[in-house]
Amino acid sequence: MSEIEFDFAKDGPILVKKSEKVEYALCRCGHSTKKPFCSGAHAAAGFKADATKLELK
Repeated sequence: MSEIEFDFAKDGPILVKKSEKVEYALCRCGHSTKKPFCSGAHAAAGFKADATKLELK
């Protein structure tokens, strides 16, 4: 069974990883032009958030 990890990047998107490979980058700032995916708009918007991880096994 593959391990899925959600890596909440500091001041950035949620990186969805499967077997340590990034599958998706999801927006968490609300400013993306490609929702639900990250477009990099968090940098210009000045989005700030802590980093954390969530693992599903």
